[in-house]
Amino acid sequence: MSALFGRRLRRGATTTAVAAAAIAALSASQAPGAIPSGAGGAQAAADANPPAESSATGNSPYYTELPPLTTPDKPGTTVDLPAIGTGPAEAGIPASVLAAYKQAEQALAETKPGCNLPWQLLAAIGKVESGQARGGRVDADGTTLSPILGPVLNGIGFANISDTDDGAYDGDSTHDRAVGPMQFIPSTWATWGQDANGDGRKDPNNIYDAALAAGEYLCHADRDLSLDADLRQAILSYNHSQEYLGTVLTWFEYYNKGTHEVPDGTGVLPAGTGPADPGPSPSPTPTPPPSSKPGPKPPKPSDPGTEPSAPGSGGPGEPSTPGGGGSTPPSTGDPSTPAPKPVVKRIEKTGTGTHTAMAGSEFTERASVRAVDAAGKPVGDVTVRFEIVGDTDARFTSGKSELTRTTGEDGTATAPAVQAGEQTGEFTIRASVDVKNIAGVEYTASVTARQADGLTRTGDKELTAAPGTEFADQVSVKATYQGAVAPGVAATATMITSADGSAPRTDGPYFKDADGNPLRELKDLKTDADGALQLPKIYADDTAGTFLLRIETEGGATLTVELKVTAPPAA
Repeated sequence: MSALFGRRLRRGATTTAVAAAAIAALSASQAPGAIPSGAGGAQAAADANPPAESSATGNSPYYTELPPLTTPDKPGTTVDLPAIGTGPAEAGIPASVLAAYKQAEQALAETKPGCNLPWQLLAAIGKVESGQARGGRVDADGTTLSPILGPVLNGIGFANISDTDDGAYDGDSTHDRAVGPMQFIPSTWATWGQDANGDGRKDPNNIYDAALAAGEYLCHADRDLSLDADLRQAILSYNHSQEYLGTVLTWFEYYNKGTHEVPDGTGVLPAGTGPADPGPSPSPTPTPPPSSKPGPKPPKPSDPGTEPSAPGSGGPGEPSTPGGGGSTPPSTGDPSTPAPKPVVKRIEKTGTGTHTAMAGSEFTERASVRAVDAAGKPVGDVTVRFEIVGDTDARFTSGKSELTRTTGEDGTATAPAVQAGEQTGEFTIRASVDVKNIAGVEYTASVTARQADGLTRTGDKELTAAPGTEFADQVSVKATYQGAVAPGVAATATMITSADGSAPRTDGPYFKDADGNPLRELKDLKTDADGALQLPKIYADDTAGTFLLRIETEGGATLTVELKVTAPPAA
């Protein structure tokens, strides 16, 4: 789990029962250095040491801090949690991290609809595993600015897992360590790793890849996460600890009650994270800073257990953190009245790249649009429908020809990559929104025939025959494209008149057609699944000499082979 581990009691727990429960959970937690004792310790130890291969994280430690409480009017009543766009800073999730969770939810809704994975579950796990990627410290592609590594799993205080990746992910060639914002051990990542951002790599340090991998892991074994039993089983499969289960479920409930987006790098880390620690919450009775203008009235204090305002929440005694409310500007009127939601007026292309791919390959360019309002400002949370239109067998990588994506804070929605089929020609990728009088946009895409840029003969034996006989050996070649085998590539074979010519000969070696007639040019040949092509038998007429056979493929690969027809030596 996380390389930095916080251990803090839930703030605002004023009753003896709540405080005792929190202390018990903390004492039984798997924070670094915690040594179980007594009956409870035995259970914790049993939970913490299942078979290494049965847990996503190797049962590494995790953040044990719980969400903040707002003390209710009456002791023992339910927790009052914030609504979307409001509330304490802990409810905020960094933009890229939140986008990754929602993208994973959408992807699995298409590929595993029976799983019913909610993004809030990924958010809860991401919170306890890495503090939402250390408060959203990720680059523009969603990769953490520095690796997030759990402790060495050498059996001292944690599970004992010998190295499985030669240090490729965790830098340790002796033991494994949990890696990335979702804290996968390398052996688990080898099975469940995903490429969710389409960069051709499965990177546990990338929040998009890691979030989708976590979703796939939670959904496996045909789980339905809308069922309580399956939900609990999935969480325990991530880390075998009842305390872990309770912590994740608490954050899950918290995020289900409401959350909002904050800029990357500004998320609130759990306590105990070192230099980046935002520090303890302010005093329950903070002194408001001097101001030339009267600010909003502080809330009337209740009993001594009332929770203080969290950093960045705009509570009494503390200014709001800049950008803490996501893309919605602060209201200048009643703070309880949300700002009006922007209205989308048009969608526009965000790229002009050529969408071209060879048959059977994946398009490198992806269709992307931006939703904007009347002033040209981006509008988030807009559902965009992407469709593949035209006479084509190309499909999105999910296997569908139609799907939806939701715009992020920057107003952008990007379709998954498109996988070209075998049918060549042009088609259209259309993007639209279900809003009256808003025109859709279209990208033109084309599929070209499979190609080869290399052609080699698979044998080097001299090809000879006596006049009027057949050649003992058949010609076999192998086609490649950019160093890899090139299957399904069209080719021709021609008996040519000269090395710099291309016209077929009228004499010399020949192939036979279905009726046994001579043929000196073969078309519609195609390499097999291994890029190999074997020509039919070749026959010699009565003309002796050296002849040339040229083989050409789609894409320009060429190979010329010598054929010799020699009379047998005189008796």
